[in-house]
Amino acid sequence: MIPGPFEYHSPTSLAEAIDLLGQYGDEAKLLAGGHSLIPLMKLRLAQPAHLVDLNSVPGLDYIHEEQGHLRIGALTREVDVEYNALILDRYPLIADTARVVGDPLVRNMATLGGNLAHGDPANDHPATMLALRATVAIQGPNGERVEPVDDLFVGLLTTILEPDEILTEIRIPVPPPRSSGTYIKLERKVGDYAIAAVAVQITLSPDNSVVQAGIGLTAVGLTPIRAAAAERFLIGKQLDKAVLQEAGERAAAAADPSIDLRGSAEYKRAMVAELTQRALMKAAARVMSNGS
Repeated sequence: MIPGPFEYHSPTSLAEAIDLLGQYGDEAKLLAGGHSLIPLMKLRLAQPAHLVDLNSVPGLDYIHEEQGHLRIGALTREVDVEYNALILDRYPLIADTARVVGDPLVRNMATLGGNLAHGDPANDHPATMLALRATVAIQGPNGERVEPVDDLFVGLLTTILEPDEILTEIRIPVPPPRSSGTYIKLERKVGDYAIAAVAVQITLSPDNSVVQAGIGLTAVGLTPIRAAAAERFLIGKQLDKAVLQEAGERAAAAADPSIDLRGSAEYKRAMVAELTQRALMKAAARVMSNGS
């Protein structure tokens, strides 16, 4: 299908982009990678009167560590996240997530910031950023504010972003030694949205007890879900069979899936339980294989 009529804007600075959003309000939509917005426009499920393209705004595409955080610019493409040496070495959870976003054609254009700002609970990075306890930097007419990613998602396709605000950066705390994570996604076919997916990030003590745990769930609620009860349960415990099973059950209890063509609610909860156990085992194996 063909999108409805709209006016195209290509600002060359962040200030100009924010000004355009303030000028046109709810009639404007931001364009980053476009892989969420453009299909909606073609189906006329979204009909913005003004399209504000961020791709000519400099300084929003980077990956580096600074002041105890991994900092990723919102316009960083998924393909650059997927193959970045720093992320591959120190943040395998993020690398795992990036490589299952859509397909290579999508990842060449899709952006990490857009994946979060769209507010879709079936997107992959929101759960990962919950597990990593990330924060997001948001720029608006009154300057910058930094918010926990837990507070970003408030409903289906709804975030705390005001109409004149732009998500500009994702900040992930640098993990302590003996930390690792993984993202495991169950999908009907490669590139599809998840039936269910689980992001796990853990830190182990020298005796392999869990010191820190983060667990995020994808596609099993109206927003991405932190499995907080499962996280708390894991602290101080070694990952034996009984602990893994209980953690999986607690993660499944946090899920609130809907019934759709991908499966029943009961099936999706069962998959959350299983994927949580697999993700914890894989993350722990990565910690131990590093020998740190």
